[in-house]
Amino acid sequence: MRVLVIEDFAPLARAIVQGLKESGYAVDRAQDGEEGLASAQACAYDVILLDIMLPKLDGLALLQQLRKQKHPAGVLLLTARDTVMDRVTGLDHGADDYLVKPFAFEELLARVRALVRRRYAQRDGVLQIEDLEVNPVSRTVKRAGRPIPLSAREYAVLEYLCARKGHVVTRTEIWDHVYDFATEPSSNVIDVYIGYLRKKIDAEHEMKLIQTRRGQGYVLGTPE
Repeated sequence: MRVLVIEDFAPLARAIVQGLKESGYAVDRAQDGEEGLASAQACAYDVILLDIMLPKLDGLALLQQLRKQKHPAGVLLLTARDTVMDRVTGLDHGADDYLVKPFAFEELLARVRALVRRRYAQRDGVLQIEDLEVNPVSRTVKRAGRPIPLSAREYAVLEYLCARKGHVVTRTEIWDHVYDFATEPSSNVIDVYIGYLRKKIDAEHEMKLIQTRRGQGYVLGTPE
């Protein structure tokens, strides 16, 4: 999943970005409100972590613009303001959640996972398609009860397919949700990782879960 961090305090921003990347997220960072708005408009992020006190354009004004444009990301406000009215104001401007600084990184991760579940209408923490189980908390995968070791990139691709289960997902959509702006595009990298996943998830099973829709993309689910 892809996250945008809009935070002007560099030490905190670097810590959040590093922690999210180590947790398997594709992460971009913006240092002020204008840069953050431009970045958010350029990509359909899954989650945006947004500081309120930003230079050039404050976080609440930025948030209002995103909601007017119907940006799909879940927005988590990060702020030192901790009164009830501050939280109410943030939520009324369109935020999905609110986290007061300082905070534990584990709580930040839990709230990010919750926003991803909400966006993709997942009712619990474990994603399941037939006998395939994907656990976003432990980042583990099982099929028919057997653990399947995946690389970080393989897991990221599979998690996005699981979130969109039953829907055809284009290569561009996978790229947009799995890679950040710092990654150089490659014409066949998505096909390569789909191939890796098929070998690990489908090769030993009669029922193949990763389906190709020629000229469209991929879908995770049982064959039609």
